Amino acid sequence: MAALKWLERHFEELICCVCLSVIAVSVFAQVVARYVFQVALHWTEETAAICMVWAVYMGAALCVRERFHIRIMVAVAALPSSFGRIVIFIADLLWAFFCLFMVKVSWDYLAVFWRFKEVSPSLGINQFYPQTILVIGYALMLIRLIQTYVHWYRDGGRGLPGMLEEEWEETTKDQEHQL
Repeated sequence: MAALKWLERHFEELICCVCLSVIAVSVFAQVVARYVFQVALHWTEETAAICMVWAVYMGAALCVRERFHIRIMVAVAALPSSFGRIVIFIADLLWAFFCLFMVKVSWDYLAVFWRFKEVSPSLGINQFYPQTILVIGYALMLIRLIQTYVHWYRDGGRGLPGMLEEEWEETTKDQEHQL
């Protein structure tokens, strides 16, 4: 149970770290092969590119979980607290619908790769497998967004979802001092 809880908390970080490590090893191997042995390794570029895409989508899901995505919180904090909350809810709802839309589009995209097999030139693997990150990434972003609201609701629904209660109190105090 503890291992599953750890994995739930650090899944994106684990995948990002593995992908970034593979990228570093691939690029280093290519540099050594070219400049020391005068040989080109064809698989390194494709491996690094696939891992980069996976790291980006996992990083996006990590940002959703940690609420690190770019938001104009200064503008939201300047609004009356109830209106700021509504703005965040609407933005998150639109984001959730976008994720659902992208899961559907990505699923259809993967269906094409499943029907018409395409093999990568250097690695010789079916492109279906690396492209699954599209469905996984958007689905994970949606799951993490929902988790944020579930945790927020369980904690009493104070402040903004994903924002620490202390941050919310500090923001509302700043608003009161400005008035």
